[in-house]
Amino acid sequence: MEGVAPVVLVTGASRGVGRGVAVALSNAGYRVYATGSNIEHAKLPASVIRMPCDHARDEQTAALFSRIAVESGRLDILVNSGGSEAVAGDDGLSFWQQPGSMNEAGSRWTSLVSQHAARLMVRNRRGLMVNISYWAAVKYIGSETYGISQAESDRMTMDTAYELRPQGVAVVSLYPGLVRTEEVLASGQFDLSNSESPEFTGRVIAALAADPRLLRRSGGALVVAALALEYGIADIDGKQPRPFTLQEV
Repeated sequence: MEGVAPVVLVTGASRGVGRGVAVALSNAGYRVYATGSNIEHAKLPASVIRMPCDHARDEQTAALFSRIAVESGRLDILVNSGGSEAVAGDDGLSFWQQPGSMNEAGSRWTSLVSQHAARLMVRNRRGLMVNISYWAAVKYIGSETYGISQAESDRMTMDTAYELRPQGVAVVSLYPGLVRTEEVLASGQFDLSNSESPEFTGRVIAALAADPRLLRRSGGALVVAALALEYGIADIDGKQPRPFTLQEV
């Protein structure tokens, strides 16, 4: 479909990395659909199609994808950025102090969204699914709940990649570094000398999607800043963030 703008869905786009991805891909010429808990009030370009959707309600998720299918007829990229926010738990509480299980909801939403996206992508035998994850999948960083949610995301990446590779669809986990989200800036507790803008991840996703050898990466957990170095992608301020290592997290 030469000349047609690629279509992307970004969940969790009200704020943080999800919002940055939606902004960056919109600026890159993508047709962007965005969902989020406060999407109507999010600071997004006018071109972004805001889609209020409670992903805990299956019928709303199904309606979202029906609309994308009718309006655009395709889906080129899915960015799952909303699941980890939903399962972060209460700050400062150990897992046994949390008010019930905090893991099932987020992982279920991500899985259901991925299922719907795959059904659109396999029609054209191409596509990219990105699960925004973090080092918490492999290292304890202060929350059992968050760690489990990220590990679930990475495991889903591995398994869905195996099943979708023959269909020409790639699935990856992406690990941003220290991102200058609203919460990070408001806290004033971080050394931002090696930080990333929320848009940086979106820039890297655009380069990843354009990689003719994308499928060779499918199933992997990839570091945003490392990919940026490989693809020659700078941040919006012209800086080149250094990739974190597991020891530095």
